[in-house]
Amino acid sequence: MTDASLVHLVGRLGVLEERVRDVVARRRVGDPTADDPFRGLYLTDDAVDHLLTGPAPGADLRVAADRLAVVEQAADAAERSGERVRLRALARASDLTDLDVELLIVALAGEVDLRFEQLFGYLNDDVSRHRPSLATAFALCAVPLASAPARHRLTHGPLVRGGLVVVEDLDRPLPGRALRVPDRVVGHLLGDDAPDPALADALVDLVPIGSGDADRVRLALAAGVGLLYVRQPVTGSAASAAAAALTGTGRAVVGLDLRRLGADPVGVARAAVREASLRDAGLVADPVDAVRGSPEVIAALTEGAGLTVLVGEAAWDPEWSRATPLLLDADEVTTAQRAALWAVALGDVAGDLDVADVIAPFRLRPEQVVRAAGSAGAQAVLRPGGRVSAEDVRRGARAENGTALDRLARRVTPAVGWDDLVLAGPALRALREVSQRARHRDRVLGDWGMRPGGGRGRGVAALFAGGSGTGKTMSAEVVAHDLGLELYVVDLAAVVDKYVGETEKNLERIFTGAAGVNAVLLFDEADAVFGRRSEVKDAHDRYANIESAYLLQRMETFDGLVVLSTNLRANIDEAFTRRLDVVVDFPVPDDAARRLLWDRCLGRVVPRADDLDLDFCAKAFELAGGGIRSAAVTAAYLAAADDGVVEMRHLVTAVHREHRKLGRLTQPSEFGPYWELVE
Repeated sequence: MTDASLVHLVGRLGVLEERVRDVVARRRVGDPTADDPFRGLYLTDDAVDHLLTGPAPGADLRVAADRLAVVEQAADAAERSGERVRLRALARASDLTDLDVELLIVALAGEVDLRFEQLFGYLNDDVSRHRPSLATAFALCAVPLASAPARHRLTHGPLVRGGLVVVEDLDRPLPGRALRVPDRVVGHLLGDDAPDPALADALVDLVPIGSGDADRVRLALAAGVGLLYVRQPVTGSAASAAAAALTGTGRAVVGLDLRRLGADPVGVARAAVREASLRDAGLVADPVDAVRGSPEVIAALTEGAGLTVLVGEAAWDPEWSRATPLLLDADEVTTAQRAALWAVALGDVAGDLDVADVIAPFRLRPEQVVRAAGSAGAQAVLRPGGRVSAEDVRRGARAENGTALDRLARRVTPAVGWDDLVLAGPALRALREVSQRARHRDRVLGDWGMRPGGGRGRGVAALFAGGSGTGKTMSAEVVAHDLGLELYVVDLAAVVDKYVGETEKNLERIFTGAAGVNAVLLFDEADAVFGRRSEVKDAHDRYANIESAYLLQRMETFDGLVVLSTNLRANIDEAFTRRLDVVVDFPVPDDAARRLLWDRCLGRVVPRADDLDLDFCAKAFELAGGGIRSAAVTAAYLAAADDGVVEMRHLVTAVHREHRKLGRLTQPSEFGPYWELVE
């Protein structure tokens, strides 16, 4: 704390002390209980007569007027020299009048000088009450108790609304209620800059990012606008732009995460508004969507005297607050801006890493980028030279995925890559196109504007169609691995509901949760949900078509990467197919592909006997990749229970069991010379 602030505060308390002396002296004139040691514990008849006939006690503002002038002149000089006088700064930030400041000092006095506790007990005529009553405060400020404007200052004024003074004992008449200054306000005026403990979990450090949004916010602030609502896309940087605008005007920034307000959201919101006033800062609260159902919280944020910037994804609802904010729409973050932010956040630990290429599939907010970069940088200490790898960066970005989807889908950490796939050329090229679209969608759809109008999102939708076991699910995992994303497999049993409208609600929860998660969303057996619409013959058909129509609209506005897999492509509605970016047809593998699949599925670790005839297996057994994998695993179990080496007898026995599991008719001729080995 600067010396000027402390000197100013102590000087004002000295002026208050002189006024206390004056009020005490006036009260003693003609008071029959002035020398009574038990004064304040009982009332005598003489004391009652004195109350009825004596003048109302009040300070003479001329008392210590010269001292007050000296104190304020010193504060003027300190501010002209560039020093900050906290009491004055708080008065300006909170729009306090001279009377408000006087009342604040009265309420504060006992927190700084213990003598005032006893003096207030005397003036309250109750030695057990050590805080100043409203009547005592008014007397020290020479304000009549019947002054409606003065009473208003302590019922609805900025002192109370801003949480600078708390009026206690609400069951008593107004003059007898006590005034208290919260510890955070006392600490601030004495030089403590630590935020209120109630805000510990809710405050966030915002990363200022200059942009067109920041310029628009700065213009609004320069025009005197005190309340703004900035609507932003899912991965926008409106909060960071607001921080840049406030910083550019010389103000500090208080960032508030509205998702972490805890058990007392209104109290935390008020504490944040007060914190901004104490620091003479602007409050940036994000996301408003988290408190849309709590008008009390929004009112606490919007009805203060300071600068407040609210950020959210939904359109502003006039019913949220009596205050009307200036409405702005934020732009999408460009790929260059995101890459630059990553580069700055990673710093020297990035080395020669092509950061832009690594982070292209990830869409994170600026504050998430900073956290992700910090997580990646922590991994760098384990590597020679202290440099991060591409996987470190991806792991840090994945760490920002929340748990919104965990209750609705199964999370899969991809463990297979392109080398593990055995696919024909057209299918493989189509799969790589899915990956390329996901990697470059922000540039093509955002920076280049190749999907304009209609509220369309920046998502990528692909259909994987093919028979059972042809590699659809594995291919989705490969795409996720290539992009460095996680894979979420939607459990259709948790989605489809027999009650009308519930399926749509479940799907909305999935899409909403996926919007904030950098992952590949896989709807396996998608025709169960994305099925073809039919002619309406009864109410069931009508609601089924409504469900499909909803999905059509939701798919167009989705910003993520979604994969639909089906064994029956003909069952997928044509309108869905039109909205798909890529369709991948998975053919049944031919002989050469099956030979490679047998080799891949057996792996390099499992011991193999010399009698293995994989060429025969590939030609004789028309199995898809899933069936081959299942047979290879069965053969490995048989070998583990035998001599630990996979032999041809284990392999043909496993194939035989796979045929029975699939309900196929087994012909000895199909097994040729190895039929006798089947167990």
